[in-house]
Amino acid sequence: MGCFVSTPKDSGGNRRRPGSIGEVSVYVPGLRIPKPVDFAQSLGDYLSKNIVERLSALRTRIVVMAGQEGPTITRTKRKSATQHGGSTLADLQQALEDYLLVLLGLVENGSHLQYKVQFAWVNQEDEAEETTMSNAWYEVLSVLHLMAMLLLSQSDLLLLPRTSTDGHQPKVSEESRRASVDIFLKAAGYLDCAVRHVLPQLPGELRRNLPVDLAEGVLRALCLQALGQGVDIQLGMAIDSTKATLAVKRRLACEMVKYWQQAQDNIMNLPLANGWGEKHCLFVKWKYIEAKAAAYYYHGLILDEGNTEKSQGMAVAALQAADEYFKESKKLCEAFNAAPPLSSHGAEIHHFGGL
Repeated sequence: MGCFVSTPKDSGGNRRRPGSIGEVSVYVPGLRIPKPVDFAQSLGDYLSKNIVERLSALRTRIVVMAGQEGPTITRTKRKSATQHGGSTLADLQQALEDYLLVLLGLVENGSHLQYKVQFAWVNQEDEAEETTMSNAWYEVLSVLHLMAMLLLSQSDLLLLPRTSTDGHQPKVSEESRRASVDIFLKAAGYLDCAVRHVLPQLPGELRRNLPVDLAEGVLRALCLQALGQGVDIQLGMAIDSTKATLAVKRRLACEMVKYWQQAQDNIMNLPLANGWGEKHCLFVKWKYIEAKAAAYYYHGLILDEGNTEKSQGMAVAALQAADEYFKESKKLCEAFNAAPPLSSHGAEIHHFGGL
């Protein structure tokens, strides 16, 4: 049950496209923006006035704050407060968590109320400008997706190199890197919940008509991206540690390869479009090749420690492969940054000091 409406991309001006998104360490494919909903008209005959007003107030706050943050949160915007009571990523995240707790009451125990409200959201990666569905599970899915995207944006901000007090090159602090790993894991948890527990609640017809932003493949890819980037940061910390062995670094690099390969497998055949989607595909491909370069590099260094002629030959081959993948990843990085909206690479983890 639950009808849906997809609005063509040329029917309105809700979807804003920035020309540039600045430095990027964590790619966030735009923020889907909720449109206003009249809960009183849809639910006024079924719920108490207090609950309806609570739902309305919570969602209206989200609509206002998300609209002010915009479909993308550039680092300049993230560091400045908005006019709506100092709206920040954390404020919007908290508003979404508060709303989700009340929203789940509409879908509890298969309540018929889940079909009473038409929920509309502006898309970013789909051809359709916006998608409207009369199903509260669609709203739950959209909220979880937005919560995850905000966490990825928060990690991106944490990984912005900052000028140190001693005047040395800007760098990312150890504290920020550790915090970003925790945030990546939390984002992956939201996305995994969306795939495992929310998508199955939607009827087959509605699942087929979800915008590509919420397609299972995209949600899985974003989950794997979060996991992959968390391991990426861990590898960077291992490189900076005098205690981490080559075996540990190789293991982390191989984990990255696994996550990014699965992410690429999940989105390579999806109709991602409108700049955000195309850039998303390039980001995943770039990070996958970069991870392969790191894995071959550390594998080669380990083989190079062997004393046999065979191990030495295998080490040379592995390091040559690493060099080729590294060169390819640099080209993909340039292609990613050149794809609209334009970007530059932010905090860089140097996996290949010897290449």
